[in-house]
Amino acid sequence: MQFLKDAHLNVKHHFEKGGKLEFFYPLWEAQFTGLFTPGEVTRTASHVRDGIDNKRLMFTVVIALVPCILMAMYNTGYQAQLAIASGAVPLDTWQAWLFDALGFDYDFRNPFLNVLVGAGQYLPIMAAAMLTGGIVEPLTAMIRKHEINEGFLVSGMLIPLTLPPTISLWMVVLGTAFGTVFAKEIFGGTGMNFLNPALTARAFLFFAYPAAMSGDAAWIAADFSAVDGFSGATWLAAAAVEGEAALAGASWMDAFLGFVPGSMGETSTLACLIGAFLLIWTGIGSWRTMAGVVVGTIFMAGTLNAIGSDTNPMFGVPWYWHAVLGGWAFGMVFMATDPVSSAFTNQGKLIYGGLIGVLVVLIRVVNPAYPEGMMLAILFMNMFAPLIDHYFVQANIRRREARYAA
Repeated sequence: MQFLKDAHLNVKHHFEKGGKLEFFYPLWEAQFTGLFTPGEVTRTASHVRDGIDNKRLMFTVVIALVPCILMAMYNTGYQAQLAIASGAVPLDTWQAWLFDALGFDYDFRNPFLNVLVGAGQYLPIMAAAMLTGGIVEPLTAMIRKHEINEGFLVSGMLIPLTLPPTISLWMVVLGTAFGTVFAKEIFGGTGMNFLNPALTARAFLFFAYPAAMSGDAAWIAADFSAVDGFSGATWLAAAAVEGEAALAGASWMDAFLGFVPGSMGETSTLACLIGAFLLIWTGIGSWRTMAGVVVGTIFMAGTLNAIGSDTNPMFGVPWYWHAVLGGWAFGMVFMATDPVSSAFTNQGKLIYGGLIGVLVVLIRVVNPAYPEGMMLAILFMNMFAPLIDHYFVQANIRRREARYAA
């Protein structure tokens, strides 16, 4: 490795200011610091030493996403093959053509085939998001003459998990580029964004291409239009129409494990909780924010359950169903805890998470036309996070002033 490091250092002067490759310095710096620990250290007091940096933080989040990624591939294939077993036909796509060409038969009871079919849908979407972020981020870094931040690694992993399996790749490219540029780069890059880039990308796709992001056909990668009585609607969408009655015959455990239609990486609450354990253990994800979301959800759902409604069936859906449906768990663990766009103060994190929990239930219940409310709830609270921190910081300053004045 010393030979490789020396080779990098020998050409460094070409990329530094005044060198013939100065424009490409961000590319050199990104791959060098990805392989080796930077040589720059703080030399004067006082400072805090820590083994973790931005790259290690991002990689830890990616590792925490692995259970959701595995479940995304398995459940996407499982739902598609289950629909095919019920009379649906494979989509007219190159993935189906390749599957047939390899001589496989559809069988939802075969875990390997489930992962294979699901990987055929998930991996191209992930590749499109990563490739787009991998182009947009370095390009903006070179234009603005700053180092490449690894934020696109996490955003590139998060965006595909929030999307349906049938979305077109060109939409993924547009959404990823929009989220990266308008939610992050335009405000100064990683660490300067006040909106979550992955959620901004999803919001852009939802409002720009609603037919591809909602409805029954978007969530299962099979064509079941000719099958009578078969619905690909998510359970959350069904609950918005029929309320708790739609969930009476549903299995809460299936929803908790993730064997239901939905966005590829958001269906499994269990997979999200495994990631939550790693984020809390490493100190990267805030347990206060997650606890606030849980308390806010229980409070708001319980209040609406007590009020009741004769015209809106969503009033009767209890909190433990809200917690396993839609993107609630995924948003709580990976979006609400975004260290940049969420609140910074400890008390602020509790308030911030609590209001997200309240808002997600309100949006789902009061606006039945849009049953999935986690995305809007987090984006809305992203805008209020600085205000929440401001009041807690000012309160702390006033307490200190009063203490020293006494």
